[in-house]
Amino acid sequence: MTADTAPHTDLPPRLTRLTFHGPLSETRATGMVRRLAATRPATVLDIGCGWGELMLRLLEAVPGAGGVGVDLRAADLERGRRGAEARGLADRVEFAEESAVGTGRGPADVVLCLGASQALSDDLVTALRELRRLVADGGRVLLGEGFWQRTPTEAELTRMWPGASVDDHHDLATLTSLAVAAGFRPEWTETASLDEWEEFESAYQADTEVWLAANPDHPLAAETRDRLDTHRTAWLAYRGVLGLAYLTLVPTTG
Repeated sequence: MTADTAPHTDLPPRLTRLTFHGPLSETRATGMVRRLAATRPATVLDIGCGWGELMLRLLEAVPGAGGVGVDLRAADLERGRRGAEARGLADRVEFAEESAVGTGRGPADVVLCLGASQALSDDLVTALRELRRLVADGGRVLLGEGFWQRTPTEAELTRMWPGASVDDHHDLATLTSLAVAAGFRPEWTETASLDEWEEFESAYQADTEVWLAANPDHPLAAETRDRLDTHRTAWLAYRGVLGLAYLTLVPTTG
């Protein structure tokens, strides 16, 4: 039984301090929405959407556009539906609890895939080909994808996620080249800053850390402490080593 499913009413709220489920600042998000909105998309598809914050902002910026967010986590999708309702977008967006593997939801004018290429395939090359299939000619893909800022040491890898390997990510040049080989041209290339990473990683655990400090004898305290400490150890190991690239990709034709 996990903290998300245990029948306790005194558990911390989940991820309330996160606006985006990733290292993304308000300034960067505003620029992304502005560039994507300038293409006047009629349809938006968000792969591994979570609560779809960037999709909702894009729909706000493009009156009449419709969006679909696909994810497997019901709680995040429900948060997205509440956000859409609060913005008056409920009739223009669908949050679908389903797998994105082989999805027939495309083609869309804008496809968002922010830290979620694994929702399409565990193989990045396959995921990039799927993104090309899912985006309409003349559209845009906004891909958020991890890359190594430098080659991690063996000691660093042992403190990251289970089974972490140098082969888990490419460097930025290789990542961009793979996108080109999959049928794209990079319109815009940017990477998350250390400040964005620190804001995200701190906010990711903050609710639970505060709860744990106040509830050290709770039945779920030991499990929660292990989970928090494991994630923090990983984050401090990949801090400054693992980057996140945001690539705005234009599909090639012909």
